[in-house]
Amino acid sequence: MIYEGPGKMAFTDALSVRDPGPGEVLVRIAASGICHSDLSVVNGTIPWSAPAVLGHEGAGVIEAVGEGVTELAPGDHVALHTLAYCGQCAHCESGRPTHCRKTLGNRTEPFMLDGAPVSNFAATSTFVEKTVVKQQQAVKIDPAIPLDLACLIGCGVLTGVGSVINRADVSAGQTAAVFGIGGIGLNVIQGLKLAGAARIVAVDLLPAREGMAREFGATDFVDASDGDVAAKIKALLPDALNPSAAGVDWAFECSGSVAALGSAMNTLGWGGTCVIVGTPRAGATLEVPIGQLGFVDRAVIGARYGSSRPHRDMPAYLALYKNGALKLDELVTKRYSLDQYEEAFHDLEAGKLARGVFVL
Repeated sequence: MIYEGPGKMAFTDALSVRDPGPGEVLVRIAASGICHSDLSVVNGTIPWSAPAVLGHEGAGVIEAVGEGVTELAPGDHVALHTLAYCGQCAHCESGRPTHCRKTLGNRTEPFMLDGAPVSNFAATSTFVEKTVVKQQQAVKIDPAIPLDLACLIGCGVLTGVGSVINRADVSAGQTAAVFGIGGIGLNVIQGLKLAGAARIVAVDLLPAREGMAREFGATDFVDASDGDVAAKIKALLPDALNPSAAGVDWAFECSGSVAALGSAMNTLGWGGTCVIVGTPRAGATLEVPIGQLGFVDRAVIGARYGSSRPHRDMPAYLALYKNGALKLDELVTKRYSLDQYEEAFHDLEAGKLARGVFVL
């Protein structure tokens, strides 16, 4: 599937991929989650040059390895992630691969179509039968785990659960609000449940999402299409000693909406922190009254890719899935073939999907 520019996608069976080079692996993709970031490229929210193969949440089987690859072999089942980190800088050596400068951009051209090069997306490209990635981007997994579930770990789970566990470090008994209950928001909710949050308020413009939010661990739901969201949340979580301090300990903005981010910040109690998880449009800004932050120890932080360490986190999350503590089956709303991409993107844009999955 080729991204041809804003609003333009095309399906083709004429795409080819090069052999893996040193330190790379060739992966036959079995399944790919359909993430809102892919839609954001198509609609122009995330600038990306065309032509390109989108998709960044994939799982499959190693088909070939390049020179110097020793930990992976043909036949291995792997889940992919987007962090093509160098493994040598101070950030990598201190266990913070999301800070590695080599993970930014990573636009290469491993594909060819009609004699012309086609680039990757997010160092990965999973809306395709075969892709080439760096060996550190492929995490070996138990072959007993279905690949159409394992693929979800590579973005939705890493980002959502990781934003809670790694970036926010939520403590048991704390309270939280989650804005935007799509695939990322649902994983934030189950991350909060894993962390032992006492109250988890799900917030969305679509009331129909309440049932799934509660299934994943939300204790409350607020319809963002009707009334003052911050006032509703503060009414749910009053402060008996100081009414002006009502609100949540943590607010997670997962939709990429600037308006939702402002609302999320307004839900914070004293000492609360807002975590920016969603991707807003390029150049988006938000004016914030400084007094609401500095005088009462509030904070706003970014969370890139859940501050993940994929080779530690991905096996851990899959282990949680196997023992029943993490939901993956319930995340998949619908499965599609690649040639159903128009239907899949329409369903995603319409808010019908927790996660759609392309099955190859």
